[in-house]
Amino acid sequence: MSLIKSISGIRGTIGGRSGEGLGGVDIVKFTAAYAEFIKRTSEKRSVKRKIVVGRDARLSGNMVNHLVVGTLMAMGFDVINIGKATTPTTEIAVSGEGADGGIIITASHNPTQWNALKLLNSKGEFLNDAEGKEVIRIAENEDFTFSEVYGLGEEYVNSTWADRHIEMVKKLKVVDPDAIAKAGFTVAVDAVNSIGGEVIPRLLKALGVKNIIELNCEANGRFAHTPEPIPENLTQISDLMKDGKADVGFVVDPDVDRLAIVMENGEMFVEEYTLVAVADYILGITPGSTVSNLSSSRALRDVTRKHSCEYNAAAVGEVNVVEKMKSTGAVIGGEGNGGVIYPELHYGRDALVGVAVFLTLLAKKGMKVSELKKTYPPYAIAKNKIELTPEIDVDKILKAVEKKFEKEEVSTVDGVKIDFPDCWVHLRKSNTEPIIRIYSEASTMEKAEELAEEIKDVIRSL
Repeated sequence: MSLIKSISGIRGTIGGRSGEGLGGVDIVKFTAAYAEFIKRTSEKRSVKRKIVVGRDARLSGNMVNHLVVGTLMAMGFDVINIGKATTPTTEIAVSGEGADGGIIITASHNPTQWNALKLLNSKGEFLNDAEGKEVIRIAENEDFTFSEVYGLGEEYVNSTWADRHIEMVKKLKVVDPDAIAKAGFTVAVDAVNSIGGEVIPRLLKALGVKNIIELNCEANGRFAHTPEPIPENLTQISDLMKDGKADVGFVVDPDVDRLAIVMENGEMFVEEYTLVAVADYILGITPGSTVSNLSSSRALRDVTRKHSCEYNAAAVGEVNVVEKMKSTGAVIGGEGNGGVIYPELHYGRDALVGVAVFLTLLAKKGMKVSELKKTYPPYAIAKNKIELTPEIDVDKILKAVEKKFEKEEVSTVDGVKIDFPDCWVHLRKSNTEPIIRIYSEASTMEKAEELAEEIKDVIRSL
């Protein structure tokens, strides 16, 4: 069993003894701690506080939902229960309902046995580092107080937010439903049998797409394959595309904040390039700065500079990217895992925005997806790790690597990133195990792997 407590939320495998997995007691304790935190920090004093709750379609979702909603009511909060919903939909609903916060019940791309509580502030954005740590502290000390009977909250069910979200995306100035409809695309969708199976086809129809091929679009939580949208898990849609049955394929993870694209020939557009393509189109309409995390492709920087705009890098983690976007006034940003953040709508990764903008770009370019891919700088990212013994001081190792490459362009914002003229490598220590994660990018995968091996040798020598 596993239970991981971090600033981004509480994640674990369902069941087991308290404290060993995400069991019933754990769900109640951390929900109550979050509610207590909101009580103490909310600016509302004279009106009833309320929390939005949404969930993906995974098998444990209904059970966790009952515990979360009941606990929030017991803490004196009214609950706006939006039911099965994407992560970005829930984020939008928090601000739309004028709520004090929100809980998203989803373990994102983790397998079936996992679930999680993702915690939002009143803006529908993830808690920052200090806030997340305070929730964990309250939970560990059980420093919360349940309401007496006359102060209990009520539950209100609102199932309109998916359609409202779709309508908001459709009305964005960077989205052109008429152009998409005229293009007559055939679009394949793989939603791994989670909530994206309901939402993405509805979005496509709203954008004027008449020919939709649905794969794994029954939102029953029985994942048809490993849910993370990376190439090795996407053989089914890839094989379908090879037969020439669709112009483009879209794949989303269970909570629909990440978007992977499959080209018409069955090859991957590559997750890193989802943000690159969307940013390229948006910068052509509304020039401005861009942001991605330090482990994302250099291609976004190159495309940004092509538009004579400024690129900035943030530490890994959505909350860090959002913070950097706000401080630099970025018009588009996100993460290289297929996460597009378009602040014109909201500050959260949103696959619906990614789909709508990419289809608009494709329609206006009049190109095949594979032709569009060739217009972007060619890079490949390798993801490796090196295991260390528990007694090794990882921070000291990273400091030594920084010293060894001090003549290169080095960033220590998040671990150690070394930028060479034609490639880069990023080293980050894990918070949960004695390993160093090594991300490297070069013009080919072979060169990226070679760079990673060179860095591994340096670490071993230390």
